[in-house]
Amino acid sequence: MKYILSLDQGTTGSRAVLYGEDGKPVAIARRDVKQIYPRRGWVEHDALDIWNNQLDAARSVIADSGISADDILAIGIANQRETAVIWDKGGQPYAGAVVWQCRRTSPMCDSLKEEGLEDYIYDRTGLKVDPYFSATKFRWLMDNVPAIRANVAGGNVFIGTMDSYLLYMLTGCRVHATDYTNASRTMLFNIHELKWDSGLLSLFRIPKSVLPKVYPSGHLYGYTTPELFGKRIPICGIAGDQQAALFGMLCTRAGDIKSTYGTGCFTLMNTGNRNIISKRGLVTTLSACVDSRPDYVLEGSVFSSGAVITWLREGLRAATDDAECAAIAQSLSDSGGVYLVPAFVGLGAPHWDSEARGTIVGITRGTTREHIIRAAQESAAYQVMDVLRALQADTGIKIDSLNVDGGLSCNDFVMQFQADISGISVVRPVVKESTSLGAAYLAGLTIGMWDNIEQLRDNKQAEKIFTPDMDKVERSKFILGWEKAVRQTVAK
Repeated sequence: MKYILSLDQGTTGSRAVLYGEDGKPVAIARRDVKQIYPRRGWVEHDALDIWNNQLDAARSVIADSGISADDILAIGIANQRETAVIWDKGGQPYAGAVVWQCRRTSPMCDSLKEEGLEDYIYDRTGLKVDPYFSATKFRWLMDNVPAIRANVAGGNVFIGTMDSYLLYMLTGCRVHATDYTNASRTMLFNIHELKWDSGLLSLFRIPKSVLPKVYPSGHLYGYTTPELFGKRIPICGIAGDQQAALFGMLCTRAGDIKSTYGTGCFTLMNTGNRNIISKRGLVTTLSACVDSRPDYVLEGSVFSSGAVITWLREGLRAATDDAECAAIAQSLSDSGGVYLVPAFVGLGAPHWDSEARGTIVGITRGTTREHIIRAAQESAAYQVMDVLRALQADTGIKIDSLNVDGGLSCNDFVMQFQADISGISVVRPVVKESTSLGAAYLAGLTIGMWDNIEQLRDNKQAEKIFTPDMDKVERSKFILGWEKAVRQTVAK
């Protein structure tokens, strides 16, 4: 038996998953990622700490499975997107990594909008002007960390997203590269010409020399240094986590759609060779592919999904674990008219309000802890519903079913409410590790473990399908209440 080692570097944890030839996980190891909050609205990670815990997870999963590194054909990497890292030749970060959730560059984004540059940027990148994306983070670091400015001219500055940093460290500081999917999230990459955009580099004052080379997601990027695992292992796949999940669910045809419920929630639809101009707050990005031109993808990003459940547990201390949250929600017939809009770090698609903050509306004297717990879980489904409606309107494609994965997809209450409030079927797969599976598929196809995508479709199985079971009148009432709550949140 041969294996693919998938490194899934996420916002709250770094995981390593070993996949066999049947596409099923053999062993998993996870290490937590420390969240750093220097100021209100700022979020950072320690990139060097992430490298160390990702390496530790990889070594642990190999040791725990009892296999030899000789049995690993290749490594695939999936990563949290948009998080900005700047480091030196030796791999030492100059500063904390600025996380995708961080809102410190809101003033910079406001200035770009005031200068009328939104259309200019969107036409090239498919992205909204928002602190979510990497370009303003890179610029902020270069403006505010003197050591970066001092070393740019000397060739001792390397800029990238988390995948680039991990690749650099895995290859012994030899390879500085990324893939189309991650590059497409920086707000510096021309998604039509598939290259760093000279006009945008000039606008953000970022020299091309400090940026990584860009390749398809399935590509031989380089080899690990022997001392890491006892042998050189080829690194043959890289993709941003959401595109990796899209590939892991084999959504490779136009119209295929998935939603990943992690810290945030990200709904992506493959639109093939159609570059659809969204009129409803969605962004266009690129799909993962193996040595070919990538498809276009229309995406709606929700910033706080699983983060709401974490807040219930750790912030409010309203429940001890996710299972208790789900049980409480299921014990009620409804949320008692309470709606929670979790704009903890602003609102993403389709609203794009970086200054909005969380709101709870509909509280009465009869409101209980249980009502708030249920409303918090319902908020994940409501936000995805908003994105699904925008996708249908922008593409003209009727959505009948939704492929789901991620931690919150294991919550039966949320998935059933998603089906009910959206009026569609929700399909949860047997293998829920779609992000790491996508990275493994990319690496395995590139190295030759699998011949083609069609061969992989035999591995795809549904664990459970949730079908809508809500009266249309009741659904409309709930949706009107949600829309009113969102208006009140945005109005702030």
